[in-house]
Amino acid sequence: MEIKIAIAKIDKHGEGISGDTVEVTERPNGGISVVLADGQIDNRDSKAISTMVAHRVIDNISEGIRDGASIRAAAHSIYAEYQGSVRANLSVLSVDLQTNTIIISRNNALPAFLISEETVDCLYSESEQIGVRADVAPTIIELPIRPELAVVLFSDGVYHAGRDNRQSMDICTTLEAFIEEQEPTAKEIADFLLSRAIRLDDDQPKDNMSIIVLLVSSRPTDAIRRMNIAMPLD
Repeated sequence: MEIKIAIAKIDKHGEGISGDTVEVTERPNGGISVVLADGQIDNRDSKAISTMVAHRVIDNISEGIRDGASIRAAAHSIYAEYQGSVRANLSVLSVDLQTNTIIISRNNALPAFLISEETVDCLYSESEQIGVRADVAPTIIELPIRPELAVVLFSDGVYHAGRDNRQSMDICTTLEAFIEEQEPTAKEIADFLLSRAIRLDDDQPKDNMSIIVLLVSSRPTDAIRRMNIAMPLD
């Protein structure tokens, strides 16, 4: 098997720096973690806050602390420092080779989506933002690693795309239609969803948009680990 991860992002129209932060780290006991944070301070989007939140969680995971404890420790320290003036939506997607599981941790109101055997399931449960109180805990779903399983996470700019035009994207239906007649790669899924969200906002994203897709492929290529990054420059 082979783990493939794709990340697709675009800034809010008219802004040069995305308020979303995505960070990737290798786990010390084997595996990889991807962190997506969307931060605010005093009810204003803040790249600095989303970066701080992501880095604190990444630092904890890099020290071998389990995901849930890493997030709780970061949430506690951030609340202690900022006393509620800072808020952040947080999602962490991990492949843990020590337990042979995929771990989905959420501190936001947005669901995750699971693709398996040509069906798409919405993984939703109540969850609190980072910063609302000291003892915030993530909602965690743990799944065994298995072939042809995919997990999709995104920021609220994707989930709410089109709302200013009284449109919306039914993500389950959209994904099911996309995978029905093909076997898309992680990159193809991420690019497809991002393009659809941008179109719903009339090609001018009303908010920062970030998408993470993790796919377990049954067809490994070789033993080489690869990471490909493309970032447009003005």
